[in-house]
Amino acid sequence: MFDVTIIGTGIVGCAIARELSKYKLSICVVDKDTDVANGTTKANSAIVHAGFDAKTGSLKGKLNAIGNAMFDKLSEDLDFHFKRIGSLVLCFDGKDINKLHELKEQGIKNGVPKLEILDRDKLSEMEPNISKDVVAALYAPTGGIVCPYEMTIALAENAHTNGVEFNFEREVTNIEKVENSYAIKTNKGDIETKIVINAAGLFADEINNMISKNEIHIMPRKGEYCLFDKSVGNMISKTIFQLPNKMGKGVLVTPTVDGNLLIGPNAMEVEDKNDLTTTTEGIDEILSKASLSIKQVPVRQVITSFSGLRAHSTNNDFIIGEQIDAENFINAAGIESPGLSSAPAIAEMIRDIVVDKLQPKKNDKFNPIRKGIPKFREMNNEERKGLIAKDSRYGKMICRCETVTEGEIINAIRRPLGAKTLDGIKRRTRAGMGRCQSGFCAPKIVEILARELNLKPTEVTKFGGNSNILVGKDKETI
Repeated sequence: MFDVTIIGTGIVGCAIARELSKYKLSICVVDKDTDVANGTTKANSAIVHAGFDAKTGSLKGKLNAIGNAMFDKLSEDLDFHFKRIGSLVLCFDGKDINKLHELKEQGIKNGVPKLEILDRDKLSEMEPNISKDVVAALYAPTGGIVCPYEMTIALAENAHTNGVEFNFEREVTNIEKVENSYAIKTNKGDIETKIVINAAGLFADEINNMISKNEIHIMPRKGEYCLFDKSVGNMISKTIFQLPNKMGKGVLVTPTVDGNLLIGPNAMEVEDKNDLTTTTEGIDEILSKASLSIKQVPVRQVITSFSGLRAHSTNNDFIIGEQIDAENFINAAGIESPGLSSAPAIAEMIRDIVVDKLQPKKNDKFNPIRKGIPKFREMNNEERKGLIAKDSRYGKMICRCETVTEGEIINAIRRPLGAKTLDGIKRRTRAGMGRCQSGFCAPKIVEILARELNLKPTEVTKFGGNSNILVGKDKETI
């Protein structure tokens, strides 16, 4: 029997797993997918919000600024990219400047430091490509950007090396109370555990409602995005928001930690929790709204569009804590924006509940440090020569767009919780994320995956399940 079982391997589930691995606890993490970060975590704005836009007194308002302040140390310990570039909320009408002041006051109450209202002249100096229609902005220097799945992978690897057990392709079908424990029914057998932590993202309501009469409801809220080539990644230096409305923070324009430009999202409530389609109308909408913020949207440099789903709860706030009618069943549900920014603080909040219940001793063998895959593209020539001398496979280029070598791909497969799919390789190395969107490197990656995992090429998948890349040799399938 496990002390704790966490359902879900998104940013929140993995942050909780890593935080609890600091204690002498037997911990299991289960997920229906083949890898971490396969849900909301894989497709969002990648923004570490400063914390001014959540209502004071809400969990979002309480946890955002606390979580934001934790990113510097986490990125240093776990070796993932994080940049504190600052953010701007743009105002286009002098009559609305009072709303900027309201946001500023709310941010101060939420614990956000160094907020400042900037006039048009200061904005132009800071961001020359800002739209001429902007009259003022709220500046938050603590805003940042991160790669959500890189961070989640780092958290999961560190949790795993500190003793946490991960079980993938294990779907929870029911949960039953058994005396002083829970029996989690899955497609691969039962898991007995003292405590259940529900971090199932879009499906957290279904998990909660298996055991509690206090039902919660998660409404998927879809947002569409456009990603631009790195050649226009320096158009702006900060994350640019527009004054928020009832559906969210509006369309943003931001650089990414990997040097691209990102625009989006819109907001549309949908019924299907697997609906990741994009539409012509949706893409046109976000490009049109983005044109309000910057002088010229470089539409010819779009390299891909995508959508993500946010786990919007009907109470408009995070749902965190023990269910009143299900002792030792703890929710971390409804974690939409600013969920990524708040994730480290959410993990500490859940940790405190678990520690209070189980009174575990500290894990004196806990190692907070995790080293990522050496990134060939970020090295100088001397460093590259040294790496190739140790392993010649770092001298064989696989993805030219992102400068990813065979050595990096093999490292991604062989490391803790290693990649088993094309998407797993992509999120760990960026192979396939460049201008050609894997048009040239995918066949080589399939070959490496098949060789390293002892699979037939036809057994290699994009993201698990039935997402096979190949069905057979061309002359045999005619």
